[in-house]
Amino acid sequence: MLEKGDFIVYIDESGDHGLKNIDPNYSIFVLTFCCFNIKEYIEKSVPALQAFKFKYFGHDQVVLHETDIRKNKEPFQFLRTNRALRESFLSDLSDIIKETAFTIIPVVIDKAKLKAKYTSPYNPYHLGLRFGLEKLNEILLYNSQHDKEISLVFEQRGGNEDKDLELEFLRICSKNEQFGYKRVNFGKMAYRFLLANKKSNSSGLQLADLTAHPIGLKYLRPGQENRAYDIIAPKIYYHKIFP
Repeated sequence: MLEKGDFIVYIDESGDHGLKNIDPNYSIFVLTFCCFNIKEYIEKSVPALQAFKFKYFGHDQVVLHETDIRKNKEPFQFLRTNRALRESFLSDLSDIIKETAFTIIPVVIDKAKLKAKYTSPYNPYHLGLRFGLEKLNEILLYNSQHDKEISLVFEQRGGNEDKDLELEFLRICSKNEQFGYKRVNFGKMAYRFLLANKKSNSSGLQLADLTAHPIGLKYLRPGQENRAYDIIAPKIYYHKIFP
């Protein structure tokens, strides 16, 4: 049995990766890799998020989705009617994100530019996966994770899409297939592919979910006030924009 690594990685996305009908208002696909030290995650991150849920909901079964919070959807509809409570809720959540130790590798794929530049453009999700794994590899090697098993947790999207993603993941991490001129040895760590249901009450996935959209907005509207991005900016290891 391989020695377990000291880190776990949660991956989330913003936007869709399709290239046929590109939304002119959000013509990008964002993939964020959020890397947590497992000891800190267990001892600090999870308890902080659990305490937050009990404070505002009285239980811990709420799944924090950035879109639902932003649009005041159930069970966050109270944020629409009570301004003071909304400010307290967002302030406390911001503090948790700020104080949680994790590293973010965001990849932004500009789909409109990608489609215009290449006759047969590569799948944006697969591009994001490749670029994110390259930088993740650097972080893990720097932290002496050679020959250790590192789990990567992705959110489920659907049968065929999940199978395609797993095949691409295996091509990169198990077969060590290369892309372009850059040579990266993915065989120095044992990467494990995991899928979690969208309703999974995983603290790591929920924290990752809160990072992707602010990064997308920062790319699309760099001059616009973006408090959520300002909070996570110090955690960003490397920001890849393609093409």
